[in-house]
Amino acid sequence: MPLSVVPLQKKLMHKAGFVNIIGKPNVGKSTLMNQLVGVRLSIVTPKAQTTRHRVMGIINDPDFQIVYSDTPGILEPKYALHKAMMSYVNVSLEDADVILLVIEAGEKFDVAVYSRFQNMTTPIILIINKIDKIESSERGKIKELWEKELKAKNVFSVSALTGENTELIFPALLNLLPEHPAYFPKDELTNRNERFFASEIIREKIFFHFSQEIPYCVQVCIDEFRDKENLLWIRATIFVERESQKGMVIGKKGAALKKVGTDSRISLEEFFGKKVFLETHVKVSPNWRQEREKLRSFSYLE
Repeated sequence: MPLSVVPLQKKLMHKAGFVNIIGKPNVGKSTLMNQLVGVRLSIVTPKAQTTRHRVMGIINDPDFQIVYSDTPGILEPKYALHKAMMSYVNVSLEDADVILLVIEAGEKFDVAVYSRFQNMTTPIILIINKIDKIESSERGKIKELWEKELKAKNVFSVSALTGENTELIFPALLNLLPEHPAYFPKDELTNRNERFFASEIIREKIFFHFSQEIPYCVQVCIDEFRDKENLLWIRATIFVERESQKGMVIGKKGAALKKVGTDSRISLEEFFGKKVFLETHVKVSPNWRQEREKLRSFSYLE
């Protein structure tokens, strides 16, 4: 009796790669990152230059791993801090398997910023964001104009805020990812630790509560992070550059700092899923945005 031959099933390939989100300040990169990952990892405010670090969000599946990166907005550096921020952008351009280039619906083609993307060999998916602010009749024209300027693999008009059309991005980028083993353990969600997210949440509240120079001169450092069974004990220092700024952050009888602390604690409890005791202090670190040693101590430089 002849033996039956069972054909071997072809082993499914595993895809993995870095999908890096690039664009000018305040075009919605962080909102898009959070939308794609499904978790609020990047802080979001209406102000430009909110994102200072490269933050990764990792999507895992048995057959693929997508490592999204939110990056600072592309700008002309004025401070050593800006140069450090732009180094994150440059590295993200170098190690990207796919670039999600985000522009704001209605903005003009800026040769100084976008010419570098015209001849890139890395696949680019162009994301025209904030279409919720544009009349439906104008969307096609905007897409057509940008398709002429940049040779992108795909062009999607989306609203990262409402989620409109964002579901179109995933299958397109998955198709562009290379066959590769996972870069991170399959149970990891991000490359950042809990202290980082605690400091970012506090900094986000400062962006919302203060205007002018205060949000941009502030750095938040977590001095103590104790995780007890039912309570997180967090002690944070808010650094500013001048005594006058310190007074503004503290406010009359401590009212401004109390408000930041209260709002931060609420968001921290939502993020970590447990009660939080938050203690905040304000200190002056003169000219920290320009001094490399201070930037290194604040983890902007290695």
